[in-house]
Amino acid sequence: MGSPGRRMFMREVPRLKREMGLSAVVVNAENCAAGSGLTAALAKGLFDSGADAITLGDHTWGQKEFPGEIGSLERVVRPANFASECPGRGWTVVTLPVGRFAVVNVQGRVFMQTVDCPFKAMDRVLNEIPKDLPVFVDFHAEATSEKITMAHYLDGRVTAVVGTHTHVQTSDAMLLPKGTAYITDLGMTGPYISSIGRDLKPVTRKFVTGMPSRFEVAEGPCVLEGAIVEFDAQTKKASSIEAFRIREPL
Repeated sequence: MGSPGRRMFMREVPRLKREMGLSAVVVNAENCAAGSGLTAALAKGLFDSGADAITLGDHTWGQKEFPGEIGSLERVVRPANFASECPGRGWTVVTLPVGRFAVVNVQGRVFMQTVDCPFKAMDRVLNEIPKDLPVFVDFHAEATSEKITMAHYLDGRVTAVVGTHTHVQTSDAMLLPKGTAYITDLGMTGPYISSIGRDLKPVTRKFVTGMPSRFEVAEGPCVLEGAIVEFDAQTKKASSIEAFRIREPL
């Protein structure tokens, strides 16, 4: 979430990769640029700090220059159920010394802008991805019911389904019956004395008066939230998933 979230990510991720022996990091960065969208320059900063793939969401086109940049960013994926005319890609393959894996991004439809069916989009994408690859899915959606249903729809077909979008980490990290890791929402990396990363004053004014306000990214101490997934590269099944949180003091 904006520059505070970038600062937290760039400081903590190199340390986490080193101290915890993380093989790869996937980050949702759709709020990276002043709270809305991404740019090629900011993507480079995340990659340089340890990101191995970047996913997006409903704010994909938040920066006017990004439609012309996304095509050259092979490890950045926007929702695969955007219209086929949109630039960019809905999935990618990441190759690292420890092996190869696929990353997919899809967006939900409940309480969100109109997009193609995410369930049918996942069926299509899984027919395109090489069958020998572990597959990690970022389902960027509002409704918990839609996220949970998608996870069970993909159980045993992908390695992990993680939710993003609400900026509030959920407490339901689990392994599904057929070996897929799942959590409804990873949470947020950004300022936590806020309304999901935005400055409280204009958000409160909007709720109290109903009048439009410009929601700036908040300042102050940050939190970094996510989940760690362990999996078997041969079976492509997850063996564990654990949510984590690093919070700066007030």
